[in-house]
Formats: sequence, structure tokens, C-alpha cells
Amino acid sequence: MKGNLIFEDGTIFEGEVFGYSSETVGEVVFNTGMTGYQEILTDPSYYGQIVVMTYPLIGNYGVNDDDVESLGPKVKGFVVREIYENFSNWRGIETLNDYLIKNKIVGLKDVDTRALTKFLRDKGTMAGKIIIDRKKNDADNEDIKKFNNSRAVDKVTTGYTYTLKPLLPKVAVLDFGIKKNILDSLIKRNIELTIYPANTSPEKILENNPDGIFLSNGPGDPAELTEIIENIKKLIGKKPIFGICLGHQLISLALGGKTTRLKYGHRGTNHPVKDLLKDRVYITSQNHGYVVQEDSLNKEELQITHINLNDGSIEGIRHKNLPLFSVQFHPEASPGPQDTAYLFEEFLKML
Repeated sequence: MKGNLIFEDGTIFEGEVFGYSSETVGEVVFNTGMTGYQEILTDPSYYGQIVVMTYPLIGNYGVNDDDVESLGPKVKGFVVREIYENFSNWRGIETLNDYLIKNKIVGLKDVDTRALTKFLRDKGTMAGKIIIDRKKNDADNEDIKKFNNSRAVDKVTTGYTYTLKPLLPKVAVLDFGIKKNILDSLIKRNIELTIYPANTSPEKILENNPDGIFLSNGPGDPAELTEIIENIKKLIGKKPIFGICLGHQLISLALGGKTTRLKYGHRGTNHPVKDLLKDRVYITSQNHGYVVQEDSLNKEELQITHINLNDGSIEGIRHKNLPLFSVQFHPEASPGPQDTAYLFEEFLKML
């Protein structure tokens, strides 16, 4: 069936429907990774988004049971240039098309993703809608206008507290939409993890006397999570804290900083980041639409540790007096392939 990705300004990108046949509205973003489509689909930070893959051939190694970052896909839609059905990989168990059908995610193929990416780079991230086998109408514009991805963390956080691997030391994890590979990266360093829902009170977390606190990645605008920010303020200085992605942004806000929305975000597996303390450049995996404003940070308390070499934005901070640091990128991912995993070791030493 024919399918179109439409925008409020009248722009239309034509394609063919694959996966689950259903119309959907979401924030349209692009990812520059050549691989990792299953991790992208299941990353909770993509909740509410229609993801466009810039690499033209997707699906060639199929889907397996291992490369997932949560219990299932979190995206609203998936847009590619070409979908490959005859996958070849020893771990592959089904096609990407079958996987999307099973999880009720609509896909759009045969789209000019190069033109679409240029459009998003020029116009900035915006809401769009995938429609099937019909023309755009006024109701579609209303759907796009009304789309709101606020409080996305509430949709992806855990519904209960649970513990993984009873080993030492003990770390309390605040789940804002955590990726499985982050949990795996901590567990393989013999850390006992207790995972808490996003809005858990600081008193509840501290009553179990953890050795440290981890603040996870997650979707949406960090500035609207005012209750969580206030909770983090009460945790700072009580225990060592490490934050990744949204966790990094929330730490910055709790320390008086401000965040701003990027025009089209950082999403991909090839973003160069410089560690200012080590004087080294790393290739990193990233997925975020907001960034910490450098001029909003208290430089007497905080040290900028990492910067993005593409646009100079902040990629990491460390407190000068307290056991606290955070990074914007994903050290648990494998672009380098494990170049920035040293950050987990630094957290372990801090504990």
C-alpha cells in the first residue's frame, strides 16, 4: 500500500507501507547509525517519535532476541529508504517486517530519506503523521498540531521497584526509560542494582542506604520534570551520582543550569566527543533532542569534562567538590566499540 509522511506545512514524502498497517502521529527525528536498528526501535528515549534512518539499507541482519533495550519497541513509526527481507545473520530469527507487524509499529519504505533528512536539518525537529493509501486532509493537520509528547518519562518508567543480581556494591537506579544495555554494563561490574520508578521520593531511595545512585536516559523535555528535579536536588551530596543522557540534563537542572532544545537533535553512532580531562577524542552513540546551556552552569562548582566536536555543545560535567558526574552520550553503546566504557569504571571507583 502507498503511504505518506506528511507535515503541517504541506510537505509530503511518499513511500510504501511495511510492518503494521496503521496511521500514526509522532515527532519526526533522524538517526545516522549504519546498524543498530533493533536497539533504536526498543530504546525508551525514542518514545513518541517517528524515526528516520539515514543509512539506506535496513533489515539486512534481521531481528533477534538479544539486541533489545526494553521489553518492546517504543517508536511511533519507522522510515527507511530500502527494507531488506532476506536477512543473513546467525542470530537472526525473523525479518524486521515481521517484527514490526508483531509489535504493531508502522513502517514506511522507499522514502527519499536523504531529502527527508535535509528537510529536518533545515526546518528542525517537528511533528508529522504517516497516512495510508489516501490524501492529506484538514483533520490530519489538527492531529499534527495537537501532538504532544510531554511527560513521556511517565510512559516508559518501571511500574514497580525491582532488584537485579544481589552483588556488591549497591546502586539505586532511577528509571526514566532505561536501556537494557546500561543495566548490563553495571551488572557485569558486579554492582547490585535496585531499579526505582522515575518519581520515587529521595527518602525512599536513601532508606535502603545504596552506595551510589544512577540516573538513566529517557525521552522528552527535561525541564518539565519539575518533581524529579526537586528530588534530585535532595539526593545530591548524599551519595555518589552518575547520570547518562536525560540523567545528565536533570543533574544540570538540579544544580541551577538550564536546557534548550536542539534544532534537530543528536541521534546516531558517529558523534565525535572530546574528553577534556584525558585530551582524547571518542566516537560516541547519541540520542537526545535537548542540551545543557553552558552559560547557565555555575563554573565555580562544575567542571565541563566533555564537548561535542560538531557543534561545541556540552557532553559531560563533573562537580568539583562532590562525587557527581554525568555525560550526554551513551557509554554503554558500541560505536568505538567500547571506548567510553571507562566511565562505568570511574563510577565504580567513586563508589
